[in-house]
Amino acid sequence: MREGYDGTGSGAITPDGCAVELYTRLPVGDEPEVIAGVAPAGARILELGCGVGRMTHPLIERGFAVTAVDESAEMLERVRGARTVHASIEELDLGEKFDVVLLASFLVHTGDPEVRRGMLATCLRHLADDGFVLIQREGEDYHTNVPRERVDARGFTVRIASTEPIGDGVHSVFAEYSFPDGEWTQTFRSRPMTKEQFEQALAESGLTVDRYLTEDRIWVKAVPVG
Repeated sequence: MREGYDGTGSGAITPDGCAVELYTRLPVGDEPEVIAGVAPAGARILELGCGVGRMTHPLIERGFAVTAVDESAEMLERVRGARTVHASIEELDLGEKFDVVLLASFLVHTGDPEVRRGMLATCLRHLADDGFVLIQREGEDYHTNVPRERVDARGFTVRIASTEPIGDGVHSVFAEYSFPDGEWTQTFRSRPMTKEQFEQALAESGLTVDRYLTEDRIWVKAVPVG
């Protein structure tokens, strides 16, 4: 388990506190549409932190060739139709290039800046000459609009119960997931970043914003500097 991360509930818990069974239950959002809206048809996509394949599977259905990476073997066991790689993102070096590298799930907000630098270096290292990185940021009210909850029409509730500063710009976030037949929690560390801080973090890793893909600036297309 990574320091500052934890999870409760039935089934395997990954090093960052995610419950595998929980993530098999959570539906995908509009992420595949956002990605498909800018990725070239049939693109080779490197998906970093794929989990159980919530985004992987819809991308494959849309004709993309996905290489799915995760540090949890239990998560990767749930992925179908993609090449899978069991590895931590920050240490990955496949010796290959991809049209699109995908860093979703707010991973860029990891509490450890060295891990973030490693992740972004991995993104850059695997980019084809005309490739780009797609990054999913936290919403700008992620740490201020708390507690908050969303009741899904499919019968479960997602609740961000708390987000507490623990020093050095890092917050400890506690999330709860309630289903009629089970409860899960996740504790994880997040480093909030303003738009300017995010762009500076990219610049330090040799990347720059090409454009923000959504009005809320959660989805970003980034390209190598120069």
